[in-house]
Amino acid sequence: MKKFDKLITFTVPCYNSEAYMRHCIDSILVGGDDIEIIIIDDGSTKDRTAEIADEYQEKYPNICRAIHQENGGHGSGVNNGIKNARGKYFKVVDSDDWVDKDAYLKILAKLKEFEESGTNIDLLITNYVYEKPSTNEQKIIDFSKGLPQNRVFGWEDMGKFGPNEFFVMHTLIYKTQILWDSKVELPIHMFYVDSIFATMPLPYVKEIYYMKENFYRYFVGRDDQSVNQDMILKRIDQYMYIPQIICETFDHNETVKISPKLAEYVFRLIRILSLISTIFLNMNPSKENERKRKEYWKMIKKNQPVTYRRIRYYMPCIIANFPGHIGTLMAKIGYTVSKKILKFN
Repeated sequence: MKKFDKLITFTVPCYNSEAYMRHCIDSILVGGDDIEIIIIDDGSTKDRTAEIADEYQEKYPNICRAIHQENGGHGSGVNNGIKNARGKYFKVVDSDDWVDKDAYLKILAKLKEFEESGTNIDLLITNYVYEKPSTNEQKIIDFSKGLPQNRVFGWEDMGKFGPNEFFVMHTLIYKTQILWDSKVELPIHMFYVDSIFATMPLPYVKEIYYMKENFYRYFVGRDDQSVNQDMILKRIDQYMYIPQIICETFDHNETVKISPKLAEYVFRLIRILSLISTIFLNMNPSKENERKRKEYWKMIKKNQPVTYRRIRYYMPCIIANFPGHIGTLMAKIGYTVSKKILKFN
């Protein structure tokens, strides 16, 4: 097995990120020589992203590495980070986000404790916080009701999660070997691929640890963010492709053999992604979007017949699939409610 040089690798994918990448990288540098930061310049051309990445590498040669690649999108940057990681653990931090110092130091101390005691951890989970500076709003996504605290646990020890509690990229620190073993590879030139990163390696995870720390700070409010309503409508084909990949990859019966609770979690994820996809298609009614909606549900039925029956006749999905003007009205109402509950925009 490979000997790791660092405790944890942070990968920061950057694309024309000059305006905010320093704030992100500086928040991670607090970890000192125990960590490495791989700064991925994803073919930036409109600003000084590439120069700033090189600047950090020159100033912090034992911590920062700059990797310049042809533009391939967020997924390509994450793939490159996984490939080049030298840390035992792996974390992605988007260039417009940052990490909380106090929570960060506690996490590093806990990872060191695991190393000293020989405790194996495949996945470390933390809380994350939606940060909207323009309105001074915060929303903490807390997993303490559904996950045991202060002990190592497995999938069958999980409790019930709230409607907005899912394992997104922001909340996960994987053991790097798990990512290599799972052979997870994100699609290039595509948005919303973080759901694949947060899902595909899970069957390889056995030992889990949860820390009730508000570690990751997720910035919301930029007009060009991929989770902005107009952007999702514009890229709805890409958004719908993500649950399709998950459906085609996860066999429900095989996942049940690994863990019934993991299978139930994946079902919940497919359900919410399917609901959101349907809502957005009906918010922008057209013959083409009607065709896409029908084809999407045919795909679910073909690849996951058990999951299809449970999802399609889930009341919010029934309502979201109403045809015509009623469906459009229900979609708009559903979007407003979902945005408040799930904070996906």
